[in-house]
Amino acid sequence: MSTMPVQEIKRRGMSVVDEALAKGPVHLVKSNRVEYVVMSESDYRELMNDLTEARLAASEMDLREGRVRRGSAKKLMKTLLSEK
Repeated sequence: MSTMPVQEIKRRGMSVVDEALAKGPVHLVKSNRVEYVVMSESDYRELMNDLTEARLAASEMDLREGRVRRGSAKKLMKTLLSEK
């Protein structure tokens, strides 16, 4: 992953980001701190798919191990609020 100052984009335009994206996601530095990450649309979709699969796997494990409460949302909220 490459790193680039935000000022570089202001000076050279988005073409500099396009060049850097050819090597993968880009960290953008503002005020000497990484503030943003820019990635291609295909990398973003892959990341979202991976996260979705991980969430689904965790939910399935919760279900198998009995960590799921069944009932209505209203009943669940009442239970959660009473546990405070």
